[in-house]
Amino acid sequence: MNENAAMSSGGVVTGIDVGGTFTDLLLIDSSGNGQIRLAKVPTTVENQAFGVIAALDETRVSLADIDLIVHGTTTTTNAVLERRLARTGMITTAGFRDVIELGRRTRPQAYGMTGIFVPVIPRDLRLEVPERMEASGKVRISLDEEAVAEAARDLLAKGCVSVVIHFLHAYANPAHEQRAAEIVRAIWPNEHVTTGHSLLSEAREFERGVTAAVNASVQPILKRYVARLAGELSARGYARDFLVMNGNGGMISARFVADEAAKTVMSGPASGVMAAAYTARRASFANIVTYDMGGTSTDVALIRDGQPSVSNEIEIEYAMPIHVPMVDVHTVGAGGGSIARLDEAGLIKVGPESAGATPGPICYGRGGTEPTLSDANLVLGRLNRKKLLAVDNPVALETVEQIFADKIGNGIGLDGVAAAGAVLKLGNLKMAGAVRMVSVAKGRDPRDFALFAFGGAGPLHACAIARELSIPKVIVPARPGITNALGCVVADLRHDFVRTVNRPVADVDEAALTDLLAAQAAEGEKLIAKEAIRPKALRFIHSADMQFVGQTHLINVPLPSREIRRAELQALFEQAYFARFRVELPEIRANLVNLNTSVIGERPDIDLSTLIDPSGRQATLDAALIERRPVWFDGAWIDTPVYAREKLPLDATFPGPAIIEQFDATTVVEPNDHVTTDRDGNLIIEVGG
Repeated sequence: MNENAAMSSGGVVTGIDVGGTFTDLLLIDSSGNGQIRLAKVPTTVENQAFGVIAALDETRVSLADIDLIVHGTTTTTNAVLERRLARTGMITTAGFRDVIELGRRTRPQAYGMTGIFVPVIPRDLRLEVPERMEASGKVRISLDEEAVAEAARDLLAKGCVSVVIHFLHAYANPAHEQRAAEIVRAIWPNEHVTTGHSLLSEAREFERGVTAAVNASVQPILKRYVARLAGELSARGYARDFLVMNGNGGMISARFVADEAAKTVMSGPASGVMAAAYTARRASFANIVTYDMGGTSTDVALIRDGQPSVSNEIEIEYAMPIHVPMVDVHTVGAGGGSIARLDEAGLIKVGPESAGATPGPICYGRGGTEPTLSDANLVLGRLNRKKLLAVDNPVALETVEQIFADKIGNGIGLDGVAAAGAVLKLGNLKMAGAVRMVSVAKGRDPRDFALFAFGGAGPLHACAIARELSIPKVIVPARPGITNALGCVVADLRHDFVRTVNRPVADVDEAALTDLLAAQAAEGEKLIAKEAIRPKALRFIHSADMQFVGQTHLINVPLPSREIRRAELQALFEQAYFARFRVELPEIRANLVNLNTSVIGERPDIDLSTLIDPSGRQATLDAALIERRPVWFDGAWIDTPVYAREKLPLDATFPGPAIIEQFDATTVVEPNDHVTTDRDGNLIIEVGG
């Protein structure tokens, strides 16, 4: 692969997203002929690269003719959540090796006397060396260089393949971490050496230490995967670099991605949010809640004024804060494959356990025996059993219905259909709760937003969830089942920087703040210049993480420019605090904790109107009608029209109930809802009732 080849952002661009159940692909030729290719294949859990290659093979396009491949991967996310991590050691300040285990002294469970917590790096692999840096950046105890070398050799003897160097207050003065890294790299047999300050230059030793530990633990895994995929692509004629989605919604060259591997955690959900923001802006919707329901989980996020919320305060699971900027996505264990069951009290539970891709829901015919949300939609007439993707051995509808009766209904006095309806209702309530977490819980009224539904299963449930939350409109994009792959195609290059200041606003040096933001911007420009593609323009976003003096939690405050004054900074924080909590505290001083800069390399626009082939659209709504069939709504069967999405006229308008089927998803329009289409082929559904 030619690592030095510089590419434009145009030509034949392919986005590939690996999900828990399916691997999705979108190929767009923006060079003139407007060619669009789609693929959806089962995810190969044992090696995601196989699924990626299978999706590329589905397009029947030579890899030599593809100008750019952008890949969203769950490799690091899965490794973290499943704790399939590389054996990693830590070298840290004497007396502080337990920081990443003590954390914030919270508990995994709110009640009870016991709890289980396993740190990323076990205690016997966390070694201490004499050194001490003060919070001011002044050296109190010099670094014992021989102790560092001895610790590195000890970790190698214990089988470590990766190492973290995490010293107290290195954000204030990284000299000891930098020197220790030089010593360790001279001994270490590979390049998997992570310094905490280089990944995250902010205070709070626990969060910085865990972030660095996660980075080191997934670095060998990601590097191995990227090398394997690059080899497979090269063998098939792809001679260029490819890009990988980061969790911040931007992209980075595969050549550099493993250096900061922790930034790829949550890259899959981030790509969907970026696609939603892009699509909604074209449709003139500035404020949306994204609702991405796949086979394993549901991800929701908030977009205000066309911009996704990016946070560096994300906690992936208990005591697992990864404090690098990521799109602020809330995830719940409810997807098409979520298993429904009765608990010990006789109550129906949906998820978080999932049938996944293998064996999958019962209706996939791969040996699944547990009822899932997908099976419930099939029983209730919402899914067409003849058009399910990736079905190996079709299962009779009566068989699925009987399983709902046997495993759920009989225990609570319901037949199979009623049990499936109850499962659907509970699944919707669980997903509605996730939407509340990113809206109501953050001081936002869902009624001020539209619900942007995507993922293979999102449009099945979106109208019911919108009604539950009084959201007035639902947007279903042209290709909801491959929206995450579209995110890979439209996402920009992006680099984020965080630097701790940690001073009361009244005491900060205004000139120093301006210089710091300018330095972050310059570093971002330099990194984007190294990328394999050239953006059309650069955009800079500055913000501050702030709190009232004496508080613990932070609020992110957007900054209008690099030239910021103390009085303006105080006023901006008070406005943001009031918007979040509806409380004014003018007598308390504000504290500036971190300064943040995002440098974004914008890519050329993509025309979304061809995602559905215009030549297939019919002149009338009746010409798009496939059939009519009974569909279950709120306890009653209603004769419902079923339309082919690819045949709908661009000026279509019709009332619910309706089912809209397409290659990659099915949309359920509830009774009293009303559908219109726009120029990009989006469905705009007004929620009635």
